[in-house]
Amino acid sequence: MSARQAAAALAASMGIGRFVYTPILPLMTAQAGLSATGAASLATANYLGYFAGALATIVRAPSRTTNRVALVLLVATLAGMPLTHSFAAWFVLRLLAGIASALVFVAAVNAGPGWGLSGVGVGIALSGSLVLAWGQWQVAWWVSAGLSALLTLGAWPLEPKNVKPQATTSRKHGFGALFAAYTLEGVGYIIAGTFLVAAISGPLGSAAWILAGISAALSVTIRARNLPVLLAVQAVGIALPALIGGTAVALIAVILFGGTFLTIAGVALKTGAELGFPRAAAVLTTGYSAGQIIGPLIAAPLLRHGYQHALLLAAAIVLTALVPLSRRPAATRTPPRRTPAELAE
Repeated sequence: MSARQAAAALAASMGIGRFVYTPILPLMTAQAGLSATGAASLATANYLGYFAGALATIVRAPSRTTNRVALVLLVATLAGMPLTHSFAAWFVLRLLAGIASALVFVAAVNAGPGWGLSGVGVGIALSGSLVLAWGQWQVAWWVSAGLSALLTLGAWPLEPKNVKPQATTSRKHGFGALFAAYTLEGVGYIIAGTFLVAAISGPLGSAAWILAGISAALSVTIRARNLPVLLAVQAVGIALPALIGGTAVALIAVILFGGTFLTIAGVALKTGAELGFPRAAAVLTTGYSAGQIIGPLIAAPLLRHGYQHALLLAAAIVLTALVPLSRRPAATRTPPRRTPAELAE
């Protein structure tokens, strides 16, 4: 039951609350007068909020009450977006949405979601479908708020498990390497997540976000648990459209990207917990969110001539994450293989 509640929480907070901005963004630039600079600033506001929320969970692990308050706040930020044309108000709303989504994410992970991580992918697919169905930016935000509210009802009973494990010195070293790798993944992931879909042109471009969400949702059923292999596959997916042109190749890249980023998160978070590091999920999420702030900043100068160089940079950064993993103690390199049903227990 906790996995279902976690899935609902993650679909509401991450898949919709956080990521719905990606498919709605083109509508806001075309219909609401949002400039390219403004669009980037709103994305940054969300990244900053997510980072702040993750930091807060290190200081104090989220409780059931915290989770509920964050879910309600998230719905309110979605509903508030179409009520104004003020950029300052949009900035604050997306900042608050980032804080709330981080609180819910850590609460859901602490509840032991297992396959509940698929909720993120489901929410992404739903958010893309909503925008395709309603091509008006204000309606899209309203519908997103309504759907997030319905999912919040399913997530309402979620009870985070706040345990206080102890880590040995060798395991702390292993966690440091994992933290470095996961932070680098955050940098490369956000560059790809921002520009990979935009790199697809033609009639299938608008469906790419939905495809990424479906791939992410299905990925949690895959038994692959080797973090270096997953990172390598993701790097290939990110680099493909920069090296080989064509819509078909770009869609394959979206599938590889969507099919790995949730699995990477799940394996990294579970490995952190198995290493016994206190507040592992919160610390790893903080590093990951810091990477998401850094990513767009270092990629921006490369966008003058298209997306190719930014995507190649992202692929290189993801591959760089393999370096600290190769230096981890042998006993901590690969977590035990468990089925989705076992992970949900």
